[in-house]
Amino acid sequence: MPSISPQEIQEGYLAFQQRERRDAMYKTAVFLIDHFWGQPAEMADSLGVLLLTWNQAFYRYGLFDFDSLEACIVRNQHHLQQYRQRDILSYSPGEDTAVAALFEEFLNALMICEGKKAGIGSPVAVAKALHLLAPGFFPLWDDKIARAYGCYYGSRPADKYIVFLHKMKHIAAELQPYIAAMPGKTLLKLIDEYNYAKFTKKWI
Repeated sequence: MPSISPQEIQEGYLAFQQRERRDAMYKTAVFLIDHFWGQPAEMADSLGVLLLTWNQAFYRYGLFDFDSLEACIVRNQHHLQQYRQRDILSYSPGEDTAVAALFEEFLNALMICEGKKAGIGSPVAVAKALHLLAPGFFPLWDDKIARAYGCYYGSRPADKYIVFLHKMKHIAAELQPYIAAMPGKTLLKLIDEYNYAKFTKKWI
């Protein structure tokens, strides 16, 4: 039996659908990224649609530099294209160094660039950006979810994300035989909705 049962995933999904009002922004951002794929400036704008909504608590202190994000996407477009075509079950430990380096690049690109908080980055924003760029490959997290899995990112966030990624792969591998495909929902997104409902909001 999976460490998260199919029944728990279903419970988390239903709670998320009934109570989370920001999911429309996620769907919009996914659509925009897909529509503008291969156009880094528009991709950066599309990521901004979600990050400035989903991560409003962080970015209320100041915005990130869209030009820096665009440049980061340009540098990594080839790798992002490969990740976008894969799911987390194909991940291997030999990729840890490359993924950690990618995480660090996006952490720098998404730092607040103005005001008193300039230079501060958000590991949560990074995970959200990577997930939107490769929804089947990169998992989402936040403070409470990371703590629940023993991966809190107060220090060395890229390394903690690698640990989290491995844990989500393990859960996905256990659940995959039991979970039917859903339109517009990767298995990782369903796991995130469970995590969000259980650990972030305590709805279940």
